[in-house]
Amino acid sequence: MQKKLIKINPSDNVAVALVNLVAGEVIQFEGAAITIESDVKMKHKIAMTPFEIGDKIIMYGVLVGKASAPIAKGGVLTTANVLHESAKVTAKTESIGWTVPNVDKWKNRTFQGYHREDGQVGTENVWLFFPLVFCENRNIEILKDIFEKELMKPKENDYQLLLRSLVNSENGSAETAGKSAEDNLFKNIEVKFITHQGGCGGIRQDSHSLAKLLAGYVNNPNVAGATVLSLGCQNLQIQIFKDALNAINPNSKKPVLIYDQQSIGTIEAMLSSVVKDTFAAIKEANKLERTPAPLSKLKIGLECGGSDGFSGISANPTLGVTSDLLAALGGTTILSEFPELCGVEQELVNRCVEDQDGKRFLELMQWYEKTVIDAGSGFDMNPSPGNIKDGLITDAMKSAGAAKKGGTSPIVGVYDYGEYINKPGFTLLCTPGNDVECTTAMVGSGANMVLFTTGLGTPTGNPIAPVVKISSNTPLAEKMPDIIDIDTGGIITGEKSIDEMADEMLEFIINVASGTIKTKAAILNQNDFIPWKRGVSL
Repeated sequence: MQKKLIKINPSDNVAVALVNLVAGEVIQFEGAAITIESDVKMKHKIAMTPFEIGDKIIMYGVLVGKASAPIAKGGVLTTANVLHESAKVTAKTESIGWTVPNVDKWKNRTFQGYHREDGQVGTENVWLFFPLVFCENRNIEILKDIFEKELMKPKENDYQLLLRSLVNSENGSAETAGKSAEDNLFKNIEVKFITHQGGCGGIRQDSHSLAKLLAGYVNNPNVAGATVLSLGCQNLQIQIFKDALNAINPNSKKPVLIYDQQSIGTIEAMLSSVVKDTFAAIKEANKLERTPAPLSKLKIGLECGGSDGFSGISANPTLGVTSDLLAALGGTTILSEFPELCGVEQELVNRCVEDQDGKRFLELMQWYEKTVIDAGSGFDMNPSPGNIKDGLITDAMKSAGAAKKGGTSPIVGVYDYGEYINKPGFTLLCTPGNDVECTTAMVGSGANMVLFTTGLGTPTGNPIAPVVKISSNTPLAEKMPDIIDIDTGGIITGEKSIDEMADEMLEFIINVASGTIKTKAAILNQNDFIPWKRGVSL
């Protein structure tokens, strides 16, 4: 029989409803009878003790709120009787030890990846097109139409005819135009396209931040090379982008083709050059094939979106154990979404190997919270209507569950937005909680795959990195099978353990990294890209 309640930490004074409960129902829990005061939907929280106004709400072993109205034992916690509250953290108080998991069965495993000259290994081989400024978005869209449709389907226009002639010349036949994706001339490479609304019009700092992000995408191991369009007069000058790329990897030998429209002249002249030059570069990049790589070459972003009351019990802890396994194997994992780490700062600071990393984490958190308050809001406004409806009623409650994605391994580095991560182990990256902004940032910092948990469902993907979607509950996986890759709902029903699910997760990761499994987001061609705009517009 499935349990009806679960208490996550022994010190918690609330429990989570694993099934729908009805008023008057009496549940035997931890040796005592709990009478349910009113109907409770599964995923919501039940008071294990009476609360008076101002009493602390403890969940996951940390402070997640305070009572704003009396709550009877067996009563349900709601936004009407609970307010956000989190512990104040000022410094590291202790060093937390780590029990390294046994990885004997994984240490000799490999994935089939694309090896780069700088030692990184990609899970994909992508030729990337993007603009330095939004003024070039139209030309990127033209190139997208040309390259995607000519290599996969017939499409008539002057540039397409140019590319078709090159394809026909390469293949030695006039019958190759309009090949299907399965018959694509290029077997080992994909073409992907990014557009954005930045590069000019905002403060100069925004352009420098965007330059670092785009440079991170070029340096990402999943990218073989890039075609970059510039108008010429924008804030994000070509040299700023080159400087950002050089700062990340001064010895990079990746081909980066840059075109400046105002220097070249007509769109026709520019796009003709782009098509010819890029075709030749893609043909060269297509020569690279997958070869074995150790699991230490994996860089995994950890993300959650559309979270529910089960996310912190099933899907997120599964990612946490997976993260620990990868850290023990010498891989890299990245936890971000700083607004969703509010309330768990003390544990994270104490897990930092270097004191300066703990200090930097707190400084970034304090800066972020101040900017939110200055904008007339606060971290307490973070839970979305969907979060609240499914039991995450305070930011600290949401954060305590979100942080479970980071497991228990030591934190070896703390990074600000746009900084590239080259250090193996578990790391923190300052990003917003917004699904796409966060995923965009982690990939720009080097993630060659993203694990994305959800309790409500979200289609988020990325242009260059596979995004694996993990459901916290089985009804979601059954309702939205077109976006869910892995279902951890068996943890809720008691059919599977977190460790069992983590083993399944790592096996799935190896298959995705090797190209033998395509994620649902990739099948849907879900290529989301939103830079974080920190400043104002001028």
